[in-house]
Amino acid sequence: METIAPPLEADKNQTDHPNDRLTVDKIVIRFAGDSGDGMQVAGGRFTDASAYFGNDLSTLPSFPAEIRAPAGTLPGVSSFQVQIADYDILTAGDAPDCLVAMNPAALRTNLNDLRPGGTLIVNTEAFDERNLVKAGYKENPLESDLAQVYRLIEIPMDTLTKEAVKDSGVSGRDVLRSKNFFALGLLAWLFNRPLEPTIDWVETKFAKKPSVVAANISALRAGWNFGFTTEAAKTTFEVRPAALRPGTYTNVTGNTALAWGLIAAAQCAKLPLFYGTYPITPASDILHELSMHKNFGVRTFQAEDEIAAIGAVIGAAFAGNLGVTGTSGPGVALKSEALSLALNTELPLILVDVQRAGPSTGMPTKVEQSDLFIAMFGRHGEAPLPVIAIPTPAEAFDLAIEAARIAIKYMTPVILMSDNHVANSSEPWLLPDVESLPDISIPFAVSSNGGGHFLPYERNYETFARPWAVPGTAGLEHRIGGLEKEAVTGNVSYDPDNHQLMTDTRAWKIANIASDIPALEVKADPGAEILVLGWGSTYGAIRATANRLRNRAKPIAIAHLRHLNPFPANLGEVLASYRTVLIPELNNGQLRKLIRAEYLIDAKGLNKVAGEPFKVAEIEAAVLGLMEQAS
Repeated sequence: METIAPPLEADKNQTDHPNDRLTVDKIVIRFAGDSGDGMQVAGGRFTDASAYFGNDLSTLPSFPAEIRAPAGTLPGVSSFQVQIADYDILTAGDAPDCLVAMNPAALRTNLNDLRPGGTLIVNTEAFDERNLVKAGYKENPLESDLAQVYRLIEIPMDTLTKEAVKDSGVSGRDVLRSKNFFALGLLAWLFNRPLEPTIDWVETKFAKKPSVVAANISALRAGWNFGFTTEAAKTTFEVRPAALRPGTYTNVTGNTALAWGLIAAAQCAKLPLFYGTYPITPASDILHELSMHKNFGVRTFQAEDEIAAIGAVIGAAFAGNLGVTGTSGPGVALKSEALSLALNTELPLILVDVQRAGPSTGMPTKVEQSDLFIAMFGRHGEAPLPVIAIPTPAEAFDLAIEAARIAIKYMTPVILMSDNHVANSSEPWLLPDVESLPDISIPFAVSSNGGGHFLPYERNYETFARPWAVPGTAGLEHRIGGLEKEAVTGNVSYDPDNHQLMTDTRAWKIANIASDIPALEVKADPGAEILVLGWGSTYGAIRATANRLRNRAKPIAIAHLRHLNPFPANLGEVLASYRTVLIPELNNGQLRKLIRAEYLIDAKGLNKVAGEPFKVAEIEAAVLGLMEQAS
């Protein structure tokens, strides 16, 4: 269980004198600068060094929506936040304890989040008149009272970086590309991070560019030396390794874990994996990762558009592959007609929806959970499909296998929902025992029933699934397509009673999956009257909220849905057990409306469409407000 302590609370056995090393249980750090300042690289390297050290961690990258916003402007700011701890943590933190601001725009967009008394590191040479105007400053904020509110560390990073890399062989504008490594070296000194993982990464990443290797390592060491020799802060901080479950861990993003889960699912199903897609933020990294694993029989196909991508995947599923297509909200809209075709032909495939803020192009690099309605209802005709939602980066692996299991067993398309927060944030993942992964394979049809004509819509009356016959199998010639089929035979049929039967059968098949998924797990304190129910990436903030409330002796119950259609069979019973149900969502209440319609309870909503995840404090305040109303 997560424990709560004030930020940067020092070990009581240590004294506060110059160059003290204070032990803290957690720290939240945010790197911020232009897209070209390498903040994602710096944050990623700090994260990997912390994982190497043994900390638990959670990250929150934030990217500009523009491919290359004008340098120095507010829309061009890129940031990377990471929380590291010596215990099991659940979020990237509400407010940073340390902010690295590489220019005035980064300072302006992020300063309000920095907690009072936190450490503020700035590149003073970026605060010239031109950059101040771009960021909307009338006066230089470094000449204000910042030092009275924060631990301010001012560094002429441009000059120090140039001096550090002068003998590396890089020249021109490339000299300042190592500025992020200077900042990273200073952070390594300030928070006692090892340099070796970063040095190893640089030597591998830029092995064919020795001058870049030399420049980045020199800048990294120069940043560390600057902190050490100038005593840039009177104290440094240490977060000790976390006591995690024994095993081998790796740091994964949700997109990476999902890609690995799809590979594992294909192996568990004994099928080749075909991934057909059109690049779209924030789902593209799934394609990038899968394209590197052809040794596992993975076939990747970058189509000319979203419709062609799902069309190819339908063909792959017809031919006996585990067919998967990945996209975000705009692509789901484009794929909807073909998804209805896959439903009508009853072919197994997975549609991965990595949600982003909409509508239309919206905010492509920001998070939202607003695709639940289109996943549930975004097809013409009566076309229910299984819908599964991923709560954390690590769980993306397991739920990819679960989506494949349901698709294959029930011969149906499955929608697997992720979002920008899950996709790009990272956390330690305990590598599974490969031998323990489930066998989810099913046999293909090998002969026709009784030696007669093959019956493509003959049902397995346990699952209501039809047989999967691979084209080219002798005696199993058959016809499928978008026109309604006659029950059992598969002949085209316009008979009204048959259409009613086939429509009902497809719906029964999906509803029946409720008997084949886990019951909803509830974590409840004795006497709890409020249930906080979530789905998707609200998981960490909800759990952290519960931990805070328990530490304040406020009883609370929480539950998180992974299966959204059908709902777990015990959901109605769970909902009826609590006086109040609160549903935090990064939308305007889509799950809340489904819960109200299905179970006729007055669920309350906590809704946010700001393009950023919930802070723990936001959910905590909502729960405390409900508790006060009831008292």
